[in-house]
Amino acid sequence: MPMRKVMKGNEAAAWAAKLAKPKVVAAFPITPSTLVPEKISEFVADGEMDAEFIKVESEHSAISACVGASAAGVRAFTATASQGLALMHEILFIAAGMRLPIVMAIGNRSLSAPINIWNDWQDTISERDTGWMQFYAENNQEALDLILIAFKVAEDERVLLPAMVGFDAFILTHTVEPVEIPDQEVVDEFLGEYVPKHAYLDPARPITQGALGFPAHYMEARYTVWQAMENARKVIKEVFDEFEKKFGRRYHMIEEYRTEDAEVILLTMGSLAGTLKEFIDKKREEGVKIGAAKMTVYRPFPIEEIRALAKKTKVLAILEKDISFGISGAVYTDVGRALINEKEKPIILDFILGLGGRDVTFEQLEEVVEISKKALEGEKVEEVNWIGLRKEIL
Repeated sequence: MPMRKVMKGNEAAAWAAKLAKPKVVAAFPITPSTLVPEKISEFVADGEMDAEFIKVESEHSAISACVGASAAGVRAFTATASQGLALMHEILFIAAGMRLPIVMAIGNRSLSAPINIWNDWQDTISERDTGWMQFYAENNQEALDLILIAFKVAEDERVLLPAMVGFDAFILTHTVEPVEIPDQEVVDEFLGEYVPKHAYLDPARPITQGALGFPAHYMEARYTVWQAMENARKVIKEVFDEFEKKFGRRYHMIEEYRTEDAEVILLTMGSLAGTLKEFIDKKREEGVKIGAAKMTVYRPFPIEEIRALAKKTKVLAILEKDISFGISGAVYTDVGRALINEKEKPIILDFILGLGGRDVTFEQLEEVVEISKKALEGEKVEEVNWIGLRKEIL
């Protein structure tokens, strides 16, 4: 029988790694993700987990060790956040280009400067073009589940790409919630043994990995990564179906909440989706036709799901904890790409909020709704809006 425990998001990620049975875990501590490798080291030391736990001197070394392990043909896992993920940047491209299905847990945290250890999504958003799949968890149960799902998708022969699973710093990493831990036997059935055909270390079957790519071949190599990411859309949906049959919990590329007859839909990712559900319930009681949607998968980007969502509303408001300086939030630009050639599309507005761990309050969400209403009534509003700024200190 599945076991229920009250645990932090970091512990849920560690439990997911334990259930996935990676042969190598390499990690370097960084707030707020330190507890993930710390808990895994306890599992290994207590004999509960049969893995090589590699203590390294930096995040660059951690992901490099995982690349080496995965290239040798075993399942590999790591965890980091913020500047640690930024330090991995160079190797993230290598992992994707070598088609190594490494899985990484990320306690989503802001990037310096100024120094800030609290939540936003700038760390993972900044790595969106490295060729890694990206999943975002709303709560601690999703953090555990999505790591298992990430392994299953990453190791599928139609994909063979690494994946990162983000869950919000402190809001989830350090907050306790009830989490259902699946039976090991069922997880074993779900994931199976990782037996790579393309990346292994066997003197009897010599292969070359990480070779130089001359202009005659480099572009084709990058195209195969593009194709693999495209293939991931179908594989992710298949794995979501299989996960529901095995474990009884359903996931979607985009999960909708009370979007029926909605004139305004608020789209977001991560733990903010839980806050939105409470807010939507309040506004519905007031008679406001409003709904919410949560993006669980950011890479590959859910283009068809965004198009279907856009047909249900007059205003699509993107709420995001990141900024691409000089244009807008990153999700807003991606949504624009999905809808740019559609004959009919809603008004699309961007709302930057909650950066560096600032609380997202109902008062701020009311401001989002008021701006969206003005746009709905034909009034000219800003396309990109910063919500919750303390203008007195600017």
